[in-house]
Amino acid sequence: MSLSDQLRWKFLTGGRVYSSPAIGDDGTIYVGSYDGNLYAINHDGSLEWVFRTDYLIRSSPAISKNGTIYVGSGDHHLYAINPDGSRKWRFEMDFLVRSSPAVSRDGTIYVGCEDNRIYALHPDGSLYWSYKTGFVVRSSPAIGNDGTVYLGSYDDYLYAFGKDGDLKWRFDTDWWVSSSPAIDAAGNIYVGSKDGHLYSLKPDGTLRWKYEAGGEIYSSPAIGGEGVVYVGAEDDNLYAINPDGTRKWRYETGGGWWDYVDSSPAISKGGKVFVGSYDGGIYGLSVEGKLLWRFETGGWVDSSPVLDDDGVLYVGSGDRNIYAIDTGSEGPADSTWPMFGADRKRTSRVMV
Repeated sequence: MSLSDQLRWKFLTGGRVYSSPAIGDDGTIYVGSYDGNLYAINHDGSLEWVFRTDYLIRSSPAISKNGTIYVGSGDHHLYAINPDGSRKWRFEMDFLVRSSPAVSRDGTIYVGCEDNRIYALHPDGSLYWSYKTGFVVRSSPAIGNDGTVYLGSYDDYLYAFGKDGDLKWRFDTDWWVSSSPAIDAAGNIYVGSKDGHLYSLKPDGTLRWKYEAGGEIYSSPAIGGEGVVYVGAEDDNLYAINPDGTRKWRYETGGGWWDYVDSSPAISKGGKVFVGSYDGGIYGLSVEGKLLWRFETGGWVDSSPVLDDDGVLYVGSGDRNIYAIDTGSEGPADSTWPMFGADRKRTSRVMV
């Protein structure tokens, strides 16, 4: 398949797209833009509707089982939007909402905010609980099979909360935690830190292992079908880390002085890996870490790709476009966390 054949379509928004797309049950793609809009795009690339907020959107949408779309905005609000594009409610916080929401089985919504807090909201938009960390929260929550909520903060800690807001534990990394956690079938948690390490923690918050990358880690980990953990770093590399914490391989993107991999990878059945880079490329890599193809966009790719069941990848770019790319794969890997947000709805919870 040629690169020109790979492109299904692209859709131009009014601003840079660092939000990561989510896919609804009917195939609609939802994504935010720096123009302040949340876009609903049909499977064929045509526009379904636009929802306007009052400032840029870097948060990635999450979709509940009834089709409600949740997304944060720089206008200090978390929005709940009906499938037809009308506003259901909005909840006001005290600063920018760059964190992406997570949705539990019972419909509770969890999200971080740059006012240093994590918020838990009822499905009707009323406050359930909040907890103030020591600094800005840009990490997105992850929900374990037992309902435990994990979240990083710029105060250097990874936090674990019970569903009612009780603090179970916190783990001190050596620098900011902007990366969002991933959780495996055994309940182990994986998260990156600005200190350049990928951490693997047991469910009780004790360290299993840590792997030192060659640069700061803002990328959020994804887990492949064999338990291999994939994460990007600001040394321009994508890393594949074995379940025991040893390196399987690494792949260098770009090669320039600022070709960071802050995008979070998506893993397919068969182990193909797809990730964006600040060099403007979207990479398709083999299970062995060899380059299969590279698709060039016109801007930084900080957005994290989502992979549908047909192997079509959707991702945003700093060139203001959303791309639909045929990867030739068979859909997401059979794991608890094959991409940012765990699944194509970006619910950020373990589905076992």
